[in-house]
Amino acid sequence: MRAGVAALVLGGLAVAATVLLPAPAMAQQAAPKFQPEPFWPKPLPENWILGQVAGIAVDGQDNIWLIHRPATLLDDEKGAQANPPETKCCKSAPPVLKFDPEGNLLASWGGATAGQPWVKNEHGIHVDRDGNVWLGGNNDGDQILKFTPEGKFLQQVGKDDGSKGSASQTRLGRPAHMMTDAEANEIYVADGYGNHRVVVFDAKTGAFKRMWGAYGKTPSDDKMPAYKPDAKPSEQFANPVHCVRLSNDGQVYVCDRANNRIQVFRKDGTFVKEFRVTPETLANGSVWDLVLSEDAGQKFIFMADGANGQIVTLDRNTGDVVTQWGRHGRQPGQFKWVHNIAIDSKGNLYTAEVGWGRRAQKFRRMQ
Repeated sequence: MRAGVAALVLGGLAVAATVLLPAPAMAQQAAPKFQPEPFWPKPLPENWILGQVAGIAVDGQDNIWLIHRPATLLDDEKGAQANPPETKCCKSAPPVLKFDPEGNLLASWGGATAGQPWVKNEHGIHVDRDGNVWLGGNNDGDQILKFTPEGKFLQQVGKDDGSKGSASQTRLGRPAHMMTDAEANEIYVADGYGNHRVVVFDAKTGAFKRMWGAYGKTPSDDKMPAYKPDAKPSEQFANPVHCVRLSNDGQVYVCDRANNRIQVFRKDGTFVKEFRVTPETLANGSVWDLVLSEDAGQKFIFMADGANGQIVTLDRNTGDVVTQWGRHGRQPGQFKWVHNIAIDSKGNLYTAEVGWGRRAQKFRRMQ
């Protein structure tokens, strides 16, 4: 390892930051650079405010979708929706919002009052090739719901009647994230906060297809020792299994958050390799979400590290760390529990923060 200088562009100024990079990574590739856009998105209408932003995604037209948790608003944030109003500010925005790349609100919908099925604790959003919107629920709401772009309910995977364990072919265990494979007509689920697996269903019928646990083994709900950086890597996914992403070349990337690792599989569940990222991290783990870069070969992984408040760029082939940027804080380019990450066709990144972060940010790719 050796020290290198990476540039994070903040407020139009390139700020040098010393990071430790593997020597091969420094020699072979230039680090992508990003500039936060502090006024993205634009102010919401109707006195709306966001709660915890629990998912973010980009559709085929580079529109940005996010899902937040209206139930997480504090009392002094929702005085305007009391009867009679108690304060000028504010009202909860609908849980699902759609923005254009410049931050203009294009659409909003969703919630338990809409006369359609809904989840108890919003977690994760994905927009498929047809523009349909998939949403997850992970608080005794063991299901994934599918809607049209306009918010009309289409389909439910799982059921809100409690987890049946990691061997179940019909139920989920507090799923965290999902992604569709249009060619195979399948949906992959990171399952989740209760279960310890990736599970694949038919995207049209919801029929079970296959599942696997860590290293491609049969998933297990056996209690495992707490994570220790110097211990042998766990043979089981920890909770939560927090993301699942598909690459252009047909590999499946899984966020094993509390075990501080990314595991890579073939679509049939065959284990390929793993990358340990910031393995000294304790608390709630480093690997919260990831996306692959926008180039055809998807050279880089951009990983959201919620525990450490940063974005980590990895070489997708080797797992070498190329850059790390960000820190805990409330200013543009800083994070508090960066929970999810998305990327558009131009390579711009979008992030969502839960806990006390409660916001979305845009980072324009500069190089």
